Amino acid sequence: MPTNYSTIVITGASSGIGAALARAFAAPGVTLCLIARDAERLRTVADACREKGAAVEISLVDVRDPVMTRYMLEKFDDRHPVDLLIANAGVSAGLAPGDKPEAEGVSRRLMEINYGGMLNTVEPMLPRLIARRRGHVALVSSLAALRPQPDLPSYSATKMAVRGYGIALRGWLRSYGIRVSVVYPGFVTSPMSARHVGYKPFEISAEKAAAHIADRLRRGRGVIAFPFLLTLGTMLNMLLPPALSDWTNRGFRARVEPDDGR
Repeated sequence: MPTNYSTIVITGASSGIGAALARAFAAPGVTLCLIARDAERLRTVADACREKGAAVEISLVDVRDPVMTRYMLEKFDDRHPVDLLIANAGVSAGLAPGDKPEAEGVSRRLMEINYGGMLNTVEPMLPRLIARRRGHVALVSSLAALRPQPDLPSYSATKMAVRGYGIALRGWLRSYGIRVSVVYPGFVTSPMSARHVGYKPFEISAEKAAAHIADRLRRGRGVIAFPFLLTLGTMLNMLLPPALSDWTNRGFRARVEPDDGR
């Protein structure tokens, strides 16, 4: 029987998959806590969710800040016990122009946001979910976590870390009645995807991605990977000898433009 959620926290909710997930879950009787750094975009998403009948609270918090993230989550959970926590906030980066290495500090920045930000979101909620013996945690990774891409070394590594943590968490929390899902999107149209200049096979809209994720979360799926053909190709690629696997991934090399800090 699919689960309907009444209180949902989403990080990285101002654009892309996060914003689309907020709109997908928005409905009368649903309370959303939307977290992001861009005030203007976040308020636009919140207004769209309120128009669909949801109660919405927004928080302009950088998930890299463990103190403020914990404070905000605990205060919200005190008022509205959370049943679905979606750790979605993330950024990408790739090789520098001219096929040069990533700039110094890029890997550390991505680890702070993509992995550290996920930990700062999940860790404060675990004791509360365990005490209630219910809830659902969803971690947004990437298909690049299954087969790291040569043009995205740091991004691939951080999403592999998210994947590993989520798989371990799922096995641990099962006995407490808490569901854990790890989400592996392929190319999804978003500001982050727009900075990826190159081949993006089977790219889908953020709305279609969010509808797929929301449906699978309601069904309690532990693994949510899409689109199907790219997922299949990625999994088959994992079985190849390293030299052949590297050869088949040559076409994915792309240029990733710097982000705007939002």
